[in-house]
Amino acid sequence: MLPFAIQFRPGLPVYEQVIYAVHKALVTGQIKPGDPFPSVRQLSKELKINPNTAHKVVAYLKQDGLLEVEPGRGTFVSRNHLPSESDRTDLLGDKIEVLVVEAKKLGIARESVQGALDRHWEKL
Repeated sequence: MLPFAIQFRPGLPVYEQVIYAVHKALVTGQIKPGDPFPSVRQLSKELKINPNTAHKVVAYLKQDGLLEVEPGRGTFVSRNHLPSESDRTDLLGDKIEVLVVEAKKLGIARESVQGALDRHWEKL
């Protein structure tokens, strides 16, 4: 069982979608620093992706500092990488884009969207 969820969408490279899902899981606390990370073989099998793609994902995450390999033990989420506010904000990018596109389609001014956002923020 993978420690993160993913639903593949057409039109985007699979490895980028997996990397995004891992970042999101780290930012949201689904995976935590020090947690074991699935092997390339396990990623490939459970996500039903090519082993080369799974290897590309793991290599990227290691290079990015999110994963650490401990010889003889396995791969783990880095203890040195704590998500920043910028990391958390970046995860909203797609949702913000949808909101802006819909607001523009409806002819809603930016200030009105900001006001609605502020009101919803205060409600919660």
